[in-house]
Amino acid sequence: MKPLPSAALLFLALSASCTAIAANPIVLDLWPGKPPGDLPTRGPEKIIVRTSPLYGTANIITNVTQPTLTVYLPENKQKNTGTAMVICPGGGYWDLYWNTEGEQFAEWLNLHGMVAVILKYRVPRPPNVPEADTPLGPQMDAQRAVSLVRSKAVEWGINPRRIGIIGSSVGGHLALATATGFATRKYDRIDSIDDVSSRPDFAVLCYSGFLKANDKDEIWPGLHLPPDTPPVFLVHATDDTMSPSEQSAVMYLALKRAGISVEMHLYASGEHDFGVRQDEKLPSSWPQLCINWLHSLGLDRKSTRLNASH
Repeated sequence: MKPLPSAALLFLALSASCTAIAANPIVLDLWPGKPPGDLPTRGPEKIIVRTSPLYGTANIITNVTQPTLTVYLPENKQKNTGTAMVICPGGGYWDLYWNTEGEQFAEWLNLHGMVAVILKYRVPRPPNVPEADTPLGPQMDAQRAVSLVRSKAVEWGINPRRIGIIGSSVGGHLALATATGFATRKYDRIDSIDDVSSRPDFAVLCYSGFLKANDKDEIWPGLHLPPDTPPVFLVHATDDTMSPSEQSAVMYLALKRAGISVEMHLYASGEHDFGVRQDEKLPSSWPQLCINWLHSLGLDRKSTRLNASH
């Protein structure tokens, strides 16, 4: 019998409702006490279950005031590639689509020997931050998350120069803001973790929002692209009605013109929130294309091609 191709293995894994990663996650508080900056004030943390014919059942977390990291280590230590990703679920800075853009992404990464770390960042946006703006609290959380993961590199079997960040929908903005804004902390130093670099070594942005300025073919205000921005991978569907594909297209051109290593995949159809689902729709191919891209960067155990200093 011929072995199953990687796409088939991914389909089988993601059809198992995340049971492969549910056993022993490590959950860590992101901050030693009250997080710096604004906190949402809309009631206690809760989970909302929402079902749609397009996306299935989503477990949505909201009212997060105590950010955490949920860490999934590959079950087979021998297959640990030494690469890790911080996962930023989407939700418009209002909610976190926890299973579809968190746990399913973690299972996909574990399947490929990567450490998966889901960031539960603070939502919803504080009352003083309107829909058209991006709140600062999640950016603080993401910077702290990358530093905390890097500080645990030896303990978790991670190469400290192979720590990436991946975000879906508005999580893509958060991922890119982290990958480009590392030169300055968004908060005052709290402890030794903040002495560790918050620069991701690569960034993956899935059907992102807040990349393009409103009514202009320019990048979103507040984003800037320093010359040491890490490599970026962009994926989007052209028929996305929630976050138009121009978001990724404009950012691709900006990154390319800035001399930043970038790869982009645009699909003719697929809409929004396609995640890593293997449902025979066009975006089903992007997870493997992303793995190919990571491999091209040398993200295997013996490679030293990602050599940014930290």
